[in-house]
Amino acid sequence: MAAGGIWKSLGLMAAVVATVGLCRSLAHRRLHKHPRLCSFLLELLSTFQVCACTNELSLLGNTEPRPHTALTLTYGFTVLHGLTLPGSTCNPCGTLQPLWGGRTSVRARGLKIGAQFVAAVLARVFMHFIWRLEMAESHLGALTQGCGNPMQTTEVQAFCIELLFSVVFQLTILQVENIKPSYRVHAVALLITMLVFAGGNLTGAIFNPALAFSLHPHCFYDRFLTYSLVYWIAPCLGTVLVAFVWKSFLGHQKTLKSEL
Repeated sequence: MAAGGIWKSLGLMAAVVATVGLCRSLAHRRLHKHPRLCSFLLELLSTFQVCACTNELSLLGNTEPRPHTALTLTYGFTVLHGLTLPGSTCNPCGTLQPLWGGRTSVRARGLKIGAQFVAAVLARVFMHFIWRLEMAESHLGALTQGCGNPMQTTEVQAFCIELLFSVVFQLTILQVENIKPSYRVHAVALLITMLVFAGGNLTGAIFNPALAFSLHPHCFYDRFLTYSLVYWIAPCLGTVLVAFVWKSFLGHQKTLKSEL
């Protein structure tokens, strides 16, 4: 598809971002007295935005010139999500990580993860409705694709790639926690773009269980065990490894400081 054919898709994604922003603002104002419900809705809306936009972006992967257009869009929309969705993880792995250090309750995190998977399903249903309208050139035939077979390597290699990418991503998130938010979003976006460039042709470089389910529901239906191992278990295992190493590192640092 030529680069000129992406403008309707960009307009659609911009409309999704604007609508989610409005809904998040209303939720903040109307539900501030109900923090648990507000947190659930904010996470649902945020994950919906990420999943809906990524579903649309997945149709633009072959836009010329390749892969420059796809990588530019990946970077741009990752920055946009980071700027418009503060306080949301939109990733079950990122939601699980604070549990390791006892910084939050299991119930609160469970509600957020539930919101993320509900949003993943809603985003896929919404995008199917939009694609059925064939508003853009990229929507033609999108509903007949079925499982897109994102794994273009062996199952063991795909598992290792998603595990490695999750480790790299979660470590980076921990490292940039104290950086100014306006700089942090660019650092995270650059990392995600690099990972997509490195492994996108092998596994899709998703390392987000909810997003993977939204992008490839047919694949999970056809080969649930394989896809759950690669796109659910591997990223979560990577998060656990990072949390364990990070906690051990901090504990060692505190011990050294106390000895000094």
